[in-house]
Amino acid sequence: MFDFTGRRVVVCGGSRGIGRSIALGFAQAGADVSICARGAEALEETRSQMAKSNHKAHAGSCDLGDAAAIKRYIEDAAKALGGIDVLVNNASGFGATDDEAGWAVGLNVDVMAMVRASQAAMPYLEKAGAANDVNGGKAGASIINMSSISAMRPSARQPPYGAVKAAMIHYTLSQAATLARKNIRVNCIAPGSIEFPGGVWDKRKTDQPQLYNAIHKSIPFGRLGHPEEIATVAMFLASPLANWVTGQTISVDGGQLLGA
Repeated sequence: MFDFTGRRVVVCGGSRGIGRSIALGFAQAGADVSICARGAEALEETRSQMAKSNHKAHAGSCDLGDAAAIKRYIEDAAKALGGIDVLVNNASGFGATDDEAGWAVGLNVDVMAMVRASQAAMPYLEKAGAANDVNGGKAGASIINMSSISAMRPSARQPPYGAVKAAMIHYTLSQAATLARKNIRVNCIAPGSIEFPGGVWDKRKTDQPQLYNAIHKSIPFGRLGHPEEIATVAMFLASPLANWVTGQTISVDGGQLLGA
């Protein structure tokens, strides 16, 4: 469906779940891809899967709560790929508790990792935007931020998580307005409840079956989402098909918000 041959994609938080599916999707579509995360084993497993597509596959260990580590990783990724055309900010600290710890991890990883990675990647994105003018039918450069439908409704269960995801949506708007003249499009995806082995909802199926069943029942399509369904939207937003799309947040939730 997509051809990203010659495009260079960086996925922050790309070793598991949604990030992994996004990285593999771009790699399978011909892109050179770099991913980062903390867990070495999952990082290498995903990198080796990307490499099967016979394009550049780079991975770097990075604590996305560490500003200096993010800067180092982005520079390493740009060097390994020869530049950056697409940046995907997918990291989350999953701050749930309404206390100092819950807010700190959400602000530092969800929000500030997005800000820091975007700033570190900006020289490369600006160069890519100048070389690929969207008015000429090319994709330009692109930033994709990963929010959540939790940003769009109140949550007594995890207040910090919804609030920081809402901040990501607002920052997406500001980035899009600021960077449009540089041919850098900025969009956001708000996934609903996504299930994959070892993920949050996979664990809640066992640990909190009542909550899992309630969420399952609330989704009109009768199931939780799959990471690949988020990856497809990310690829669309980075492709020439979305040349006229910027500053948008797309909910990918199987209608989950309809029952909110």
